[in-house]
Amino acid sequence: MIKLAAVMGPTASGKTALSVELAKRFDGEIVSADSMQIYKGMSIATAKPTPEEQNGIPHRLIDFLEPWEEFSVADYVELAHKEIAKIDKSGKLPIICGGTGLYIDSLLENLSFSETDTDGDLRAELSKLSGERLLEILREFDPETAAALHPANVKRIIRAIEIYKTSGITMSEQKKISRKNSSPYLSLKICLDFRDRQKLYERIDKRVDLMLEAGLIDEAKEVLSGELKTSRQAIGYKELSPYFSGELELEECIENLKRATRRYAKRQLSWFRREKNAVWLYPDDYNGFDGLAERAAELTEDFLRGGSDDIQKNP
Repeated sequence: MIKLAAVMGPTASGKTALSVELAKRFDGEIVSADSMQIYKGMSIATAKPTPEEQNGIPHRLIDFLEPWEEFSVADYVELAHKEIAKIDKSGKLPIICGGTGLYIDSLLENLSFSETDTDGDLRAELSKLSGERLLEILREFDPETAAALHPANVKRIIRAIEIYKTSGITMSEQKKISRKNSSPYLSLKICLDFRDRQKLYERIDKRVDLMLEAGLIDEAKEVLSGELKTSRQAIGYKELSPYFSGELELEECIENLKRATRRYAKRQLSWFRREKNAVWLYPDDYNGFDGLAERAAELTEDFLRGGSDDIQKNP
């Protein structure tokens, strides 16, 4: 079995910095688990790690797909399995880093995805609806999958609806069936959160401000000029759309963006709270990043020495 570490948590919690630090200490490479960072041309709004943030550590499965290309959870799992195998074969430690819980769970639990028919007419009809309305439809027959998806993941929501309409089996039922497969991984799961939730929200607000300084307005204008629903629904773009149309002032749009990001972080935390055998680390328990990194390194060293993924949650 391949040993790997996974650093997960809500947006702006410090996942990238911690995973890079672990990669430096344990000769690792990073496989991203972010459903939006896969797309080219969507760097600022998705908080895609810059070359400076990557700090010389290879990051796989980011910035490789055109926004109009189809990409499913099954596609991610297949590609991630291959990248992890390459990293392991090279003698390095694979480190999963991201906030898309569906990607991480599907990968680590080695879920298989059965082939189902596609329905072009159904897809075309559903594509006319907003992400929020699509989630309402999905929630009627598959509330479990709906709870795991963000309105920006339009393609994935449509696919979940399509699976049920063509096969009569929900995506969540498919996952339960596929869990019969054993995982090829021994994994250390590190989840980040803050004891003081306000500190996380302050980090989110600061990140949005930095995005604006980095050119988010120009990036959003370019993305929104296209007709690609996935990108247009992504957090960071749709909240600025009323500004470009003249419906709202920029300041109000920025506040809406911060609010939407905070809500997204809460949904991410709800998902990760269900993780089994995860170790929760709270950055505000430590005196700066160095203390957090030391604790994560201790856990990683113990894990690599012992080889077990049965690590109990912190009290």
